Amino acid sequence: MTTVRLPLFPLNTVLFPGLVLPLNVFEERYRAMMRELLKTPEDEPRRFAVVAIRDGHEVAPSAPGLPDPTAVPDRGPAAGFGADPLRAFHKVGCIADAATVRERADGTFEVLATGTNRVRLLSVDASGPFLTAELEPVEEDPGEESGALAEGVLRAFRQYQKRLAGARERSLATGAELPDEPGVVSYLVAAAMMLDTPTRQRLLQAPDTASRLRDELKLLRTETAIIRNLPSLPASELTRGPMSLN
Repeated sequence: MTTVRLPLFPLNTVLFPGLVLPLNVFEERYRAMMRELLKTPEDEPRRFAVVAIRDGHEVAPSAPGLPDPTAVPDRGPAAGFGADPLRAFHKVGCIADAATVRERADGTFEVLATGTNRVRLLSVDASGPFLTAELEPVEEDPGEESGALAEGVLRAFRQYQKRLAGARERSLATGAELPDEPGVVSYLVAAAMMLDTPTRQRLLQAPDTASRLRDELKLLRTETAIIRNLPSLPASELTRGPMSLN
């Protein structure tokens, strides 16, 4: 199978095909990556790969106002990922196409990218100013009965949204039109649910669409039951931050 080498952007989150990823880029290794992407002609895709960081591995400080100027973090493209960065990342990720890469006056970047297709991580190269990776595409197999499963997941997802909207003041736009293509449904629901990173990763690397939808159906029923029994969850527990920080 044909492989491709792309810049690698590890995150404490999972990117799904078709989903939008806003990034606030301030670490030098990722700023170098964005400067390189800006060299790509505007009529060509500015692509990089996003992989989720395994539990127990941390990137440099990533809260607003950090890094702490008194701290002395590791330097270099593999800082924070150990001697073998490949072991620090989940093996299935997603290619991101950066529609917007805007450099601010202070040298940081505002990036808006969209997930395109899944890839498997084969190797990681830390010899340059930022990580690059050799990747192979992961085809999406619909599996058996994905159409019927997608219909069931959409029904369960609407119930989940209604319960969630009832548990907080601000609604999740439950009247919005939802897609019906099984693969799109599976990724949309995976991204929209309140799930931890290991669960999101499990859904991303599901062997086929039908398997992902079956897993989501179980998760939706469980989460809906939990929300039903916790009607006064604070809003902070039910919302995600608007932007991923590197």
